[in-house]
Amino acid sequence: MMRVLLKPLQWIYCIYAFISFVTIMLLLFPFAVVASFFGRIKGGNMVMRLCMLWADIWFPLIFIWHKKIYESPHDKSKSYIFVSNHISYLDAAIIPKAYRQPIRPLGKVEMSKVPVFGFIYRNAIVTVDRSSPGNRANSVRILKSLINKGISVLVFPEGTFNMTTQPLKAFYDGAFRVAIETQTPVKPVLFLDAYRRMPYESLFRMTPGRSRIVYLDEIPVTGFTTADVALLKDEVFALMERKLVEYDAAWRRDPLNLP
Repeated sequence: MMRVLLKPLQWIYCIYAFISFVTIMLLLFPFAVVASFFGRIKGGNMVMRLCMLWADIWFPLIFIWHKKIYESPHDKSKSYIFVSNHISYLDAAIIPKAYRQPIRPLGKVEMSKVPVFGFIYRNAIVTVDRSSPGNRANSVRILKSLINKGISVLVFPEGTFNMTTQPLKAFYDGAFRVAIETQTPVKPVLFLDAYRRMPYESLFRMTPGRSRIVYLDEIPVTGFTTADVALLKDEVFALMERKLVEYDAAWRRDPLNLP
Protein backbone atom coordinates (compact mmCIF):
# COMPACT_ATOMS: atom_id res chain seq x y z
CA MET A 1 0.00 0.00 0.00
CA MET A 2 2.79 2.41 0.92
CA ARG A 3 4.53 1.72 -2.42
CA VAL A 4 1.35 2.61 -4.30
CA LEU A 5 1.06 5.87 -2.38
CA LEU A 6 4.70 6.78 -2.98
CA LYS A 7 4.65 5.97 -6.70
CA PRO A 8 3.24 9.39 -7.81
CA LEU A 9 5.94 11.11 -5.74
CA GLN A 10 8.60 9.03 -7.48
CA TRP A 11 7.21 10.03 -10.89
CA ILE A 12 7.28 13.69 -9.87
CA TYR A 13 10.86 13.28 -8.70
CA CYS A 14 11.88 11.64 -11.99
CA ILE A 15 10.23 14.38 -14.04
CA TYR A 16 11.96 17.01 -11.90
CA ALA A 17 15.32 15.24 -12.36
CA PHE A 18 14.83 15.13 -16.14
CA ILE A 19 13.84 18.80 -16.40
CA SER A 20 16.81 19.92 -14.29
CA PHE A 21 19.11 17.64 -16.34
CA VAL A 22 18.01 19.27 -19.60
CA THR A 23 17.97 22.83 -18.21
CA ILE A 24 21.57 22.68 -16.99
CA MET A 25 22.66 21.03 -20.24
CA LEU A 26 21.05 23.80 -22.31
CA LEU A 27 22.69 26.50 -20.18
CA LEU A 28 26.14 24.94 -20.72
CA PHE A 29 25.60 24.06 -24.39
CA PRO A 30 26.86 27.40 -25.85
CA PHE A 31 30.13 26.96 -23.96
CA ALA A 32 30.46 23.43 -25.35
CA VAL A 33 30.02 24.81 -28.88
CA VAL A 34 32.82 27.31 -28.29
CA ALA A 35 35.05 24.61 -26.78
CA SER A 36 34.56 22.38 -29.82
CA PHE A 37 36.53 24.86 -31.96
CA PHE A 38 39.68 24.13 -29.94
CA GLY A 39 40.18 20.64 -31.39
CA ARG A 40 39.94 17.05 -30.22
CA ILE A 41 42.45 17.35 -27.36
CA LYS A 42 42.13 20.84 -25.87
CA GLY A 43 38.50 21.23 -26.87
CA GLY A 44 37.63 17.75 -25.64
CA ASN A 45 39.23 18.48 -22.27
CA MET A 46 37.21 21.70 -22.04
CA VAL A 47 33.96 19.88 -22.81
CA MET A 48 34.74 17.25 -20.19
CA ARG A 49 35.27 20.01 -17.62
CA LEU A 50 31.87 21.41 -18.57
CA CYS A 51 30.43 17.95 -17.97
CA MET A 52 32.06 17.93 -14.55
CA LEU A 53 30.47 21.31 -13.79
CA TRP A 54 27.10 19.96 -14.96
CA ALA A 55 27.46 16.95 -12.63
CA ASP A 56 28.45 19.18 -9.70
CA ILE A 57 25.23 21.16 -10.18
CA TRP A 58 22.77 18.42 -11.12
CA PHE A 59 23.45 15.74 -8.53
CA PRO A 60 22.94 17.98 -5.47
CA LEU A 61 19.73 19.30 -7.03
CA ILE A 62 18.32 15.76 -7.27
CA PHE A 63 19.61 14.76 -3.82
CA ILE A 64 22.14 12.16 -4.94
CA TRP A 65 25.41 12.44 -3.07
CA HIS A 66 28.65 10.74 -4.04
CA LYS A 67 31.29 9.17 -1.87
CA LYS A 68 34.65 8.21 -3.32
CA ILE A 69 36.51 5.32 -1.73
CA TYR A 70 40.19 4.81 -2.57
CA GLU A 71 41.62 1.40 -1.73
CA SER A 72 45.07 2.81 -2.49
CA PRO A 73 46.40 6.30 -3.32
CA HIS A 74 45.33 7.45 -6.77
CA ASP A 75 47.80 9.36 -8.96
CA LYS A 76 45.80 11.71 -11.20
CA SER A 77 48.93 12.63 -13.14
CA LYS A 78 49.14 9.13 -14.63
CA SER A 79 47.26 7.77 -17.62
CA TYR A 80 45.10 4.71 -17.07
CA ILE A 81 42.74 2.39 -18.84
CA PHE A 82 39.81 2.79 -16.47
CA VAL A 83 37.23 -0.01 -16.48
CA SER A 84 33.87 0.17 -14.70
CA ASN A 85 30.82 -2.01 -14.23
CA HIS A 86 27.75 -1.05 -16.29
CA ILE A 87 24.36 -1.49 -14.65
CA SER A 88 22.35 1.72 -15.12
CA TYR A 89 21.56 4.66 -17.40
CA LEU A 90 22.94 6.76 -14.55
CA ASP A 91 26.46 5.41 -15.18
CA ALA A 92 27.01 7.97 -17.94
CA ALA A 93 26.10 10.83 -15.61
CA ILE A 94 28.35 9.47 -12.86
CA ILE A 95 31.41 9.47 -15.15
CA PRO A 96 32.19 13.22 -14.88
CA LYS A 97 31.67 12.99 -11.12
CA ALA A 98 33.92 9.97 -10.69
CA TYR A 99 36.85 10.89 -12.94
CA ARG A 100 38.47 14.23 -12.21
CA GLN A 101 41.37 14.11 -14.65
CA PRO A 102 41.75 14.28 -18.44
CA ILE A 103 39.71 11.32 -19.70
CA ARG A 104 37.68 10.10 -22.67
CA PRO A 105 35.05 7.39 -22.24
CA LEU A 106 34.28 4.98 -25.06
CA GLY A 107 30.58 5.09 -25.91
CA LYS A 108 27.99 3.91 -28.43
CA VAL A 109 27.70 6.07 -31.53
CA GLU A 110 23.90 5.89 -31.40
CA MET A 111 23.78 8.37 -28.50
CA SER A 112 25.49 11.03 -30.63
CA LYS A 113 22.29 11.37 -32.69
CA VAL A 114 20.30 12.85 -29.78
CA PRO A 115 19.78 16.62 -30.35
CA VAL A 116 21.98 18.94 -28.23
CA PHE A 117 23.08 16.11 -25.93
CA GLY A 118 24.60 14.32 -28.92
CA PHE A 119 26.82 17.30 -29.74
CA ILE A 120 28.26 17.35 -26.23
CA TYR A 121 28.53 13.57 -26.27
CA ARG A 122 30.53 13.52 -29.54
CA ASN A 123 32.99 16.09 -28.23
CA ALA A 124 33.45 14.50 -24.80
CA ILE A 125 33.90 10.83 -25.69
CA VAL A 126 35.21 8.44 -28.32
CA THR A 127 32.28 6.95 -30.20
CA VAL A 128 32.21 3.41 -31.54
CA ASP A 129 29.88 1.66 -33.95
CA ARG A 130 30.09 -1.98 -32.93
CA SER A 131 28.40 -3.11 -36.14
CA SER A 132 31.30 -1.79 -38.23
CA PRO A 133 34.73 -3.49 -37.95
CA GLY A 134 36.34 -0.50 -39.64
CA ASN A 135 34.77 1.93 -37.16
CA ARG A 136 35.82 -0.24 -34.21
CA ALA A 137 39.41 -0.28 -35.47
CA ASN A 138 39.37 3.51 -35.89
CA SER A 139 38.03 3.97 -32.35
CA VAL A 140 40.90 1.85 -31.02
CA ARG A 141 43.40 4.02 -32.93
CA ILE A 142 41.88 7.14 -31.36
CA LEU A 143 42.05 5.62 -27.87
CA LYS A 144 45.72 4.79 -28.34
CA SER A 145 46.42 8.30 -29.64
CA LEU A 146 44.75 9.84 -26.58
CA ILE A 147 46.75 7.64 -24.22
CA ASN A 148 49.97 8.68 -25.97
CA LYS A 149 48.98 12.30 -25.26
CA GLY A 150 48.56 11.62 -21.54
CA ILE A 151 44.77 11.30 -21.53
CA SER A 152 43.17 8.35 -19.75
CA VAL A 153 40.35 6.37 -21.32
CA LEU A 154 37.32 4.67 -19.79
CA VAL A 155 35.76 1.48 -21.10
CA PHE A 156 32.78 -0.50 -19.83
CA PRO A 157 34.21 -3.96 -20.62
CA GLU A 158 30.79 -5.63 -20.32
CA GLY A 159 29.79 -3.69 -23.42
CA THR A 160 26.21 -3.08 -22.31
CA PHE A 161 24.01 -3.35 -19.22
CA ASN A 162 24.59 -6.35 -17.01
CA MET A 163 21.13 -7.95 -17.17
CA THR A 164 22.24 -11.17 -15.51
CA THR A 165 21.78 -12.13 -11.87
CA GLN A 166 25.55 -12.00 -11.30
CA PRO A 167 27.73 -9.03 -10.22
CA LEU A 168 29.24 -8.82 -13.73
CA LYS A 169 28.62 -10.20 -17.19
CA ALA A 170 31.44 -11.48 -19.40
CA PHE A 171 34.07 -8.93 -20.46
CA TYR A 172 35.14 -8.12 -24.01
CA ASP A 173 38.86 -8.12 -24.82
CA GLY A 174 39.20 -4.58 -26.20
CA ALA A 175 40.18 -2.58 -23.11
CA PHE A 176 42.75 -5.14 -22.06
CA ARG A 177 44.27 -5.43 -25.50
CA VAL A 178 44.69 -1.64 -25.66
CA ALA A 179 46.21 -1.64 -22.16
CA ILE A 180 48.82 -4.21 -23.17
CA GLU A 181 49.59 -2.68 -26.56
CA THR A 182 50.12 0.78 -24.99
CA GLN A 183 51.62 -0.59 -21.74
CA THR A 184 49.09 1.43 -19.74
CA PRO A 185 47.97 0.17 -16.30
CA VAL A 186 44.36 -0.89 -15.81
CA LYS A 187 42.44 0.86 -13.03
CA PRO A 188 39.10 -0.71 -12.06
CA VAL A 189 36.51 1.70 -10.66
CA LEU A 190 33.22 0.42 -9.26
CA PHE A 191 29.85 2.17 -9.34
CA LEU A 192 28.18 0.52 -6.36
CA ASP A 193 24.76 2.18 -6.13
CA ALA A 194 23.83 3.19 -9.69
CA TYR A 195 21.32 0.33 -9.97
CA ARG A 196 19.64 1.40 -6.73
CA ARG A 197 19.44 5.01 -7.91
CA MET A 198 18.19 4.19 -11.43
CA PRO A 199 17.51 0.57 -12.45
CA TYR A 200 17.88 0.02 -16.19
CA GLU A 201 14.37 -1.45 -16.39
CA SER A 202 12.67 1.96 -16.15
CA LEU A 203 13.68 5.63 -16.14
CA PHE A 204 10.75 6.27 -13.78
CA ARG A 205 12.24 4.22 -10.94
CA MET A 206 14.93 6.76 -10.12
CA THR A 207 15.46 7.54 -6.42
CA PRO A 208 17.63 9.94 -4.39
CA GLY A 209 20.34 8.63 -2.10
CA ARG A 210 24.01 7.74 -1.92
CA SER A 211 26.28 6.85 -4.81
CA ARG A 212 29.53 5.16 -3.86
CA ILE A 213 32.49 5.11 -6.25
CA VAL A 214 35.38 2.78 -5.42
CA TYR A 215 38.85 3.11 -6.93
CA LEU A 216 40.53 -0.29 -6.78
CA ASP A 217 44.26 -0.98 -6.99
CA GLU A 218 45.76 -0.42 -10.41
CA ILE A 219 46.89 -3.51 -12.29
CA PRO A 220 50.23 -3.01 -14.07
CA VAL A 221 50.75 -4.59 -17.46
CA THR A 222 54.52 -4.33 -17.65
CA GLY A 223 55.86 -7.38 -19.42
CA PHE A 224 52.45 -8.48 -20.70
CA THR A 225 52.11 -9.32 -24.38
CA THR A 226 49.04 -9.69 -26.56
CA ALA A 227 49.15 -13.38 -25.74
CA ASP A 228 48.20 -12.39 -22.17
CA VAL A 229 44.97 -10.52 -23.00
CA ALA A 230 42.76 -13.30 -21.60
CA LEU A 231 44.93 -13.55 -18.48
CA LEU A 232 44.67 -9.82 -17.78
CA LYS A 233 40.94 -9.79 -18.50
CA ASP A 234 40.33 -12.67 -16.09
CA GLU A 235 42.44 -11.01 -13.39
CA VAL A 236 40.49 -7.75 -13.62
CA PHE A 237 37.14 -9.57 -13.77
CA ALA A 238 37.93 -11.61 -10.65
CA LEU A 239 39.01 -8.51 -8.71
CA MET A 240 35.95 -6.46 -9.68
CA GLU A 241 33.53 -9.32 -9.01
CA ARG A 242 35.00 -9.98 -5.58
CA LYS A 243 34.89 -6.32 -4.59
CA LEU A 244 31.30 -5.81 -5.84
CA VAL A 245 30.23 -8.61 -3.52
CA GLU A 246 32.39 -7.32 -0.67
CA TYR A 247 30.90 -3.81 -0.89
CA ASP A 248 27.34 -5.13 -1.28
CA ALA A 249 26.85 -3.40 -4.61
CA ALA A 250 23.44 -3.37 -6.25
CA TRP A 251 22.54 -5.53 -9.24
CA ARG A 252 19.57 -7.59 -10.33
CA ARG A 253 19.27 -10.59 -8.00
CA ASP A 254 16.21 -12.22 -9.61
CA PRO A 255 15.86 -13.59 -13.17
CA LEU A 256 14.81 -11.07 -15.81
CA ASN A 257 11.75 -12.41 -17.61
CA LEU A 258 11.99 -11.06 -21.13
CA PRO A 259 9.14 -11.64 -23.60
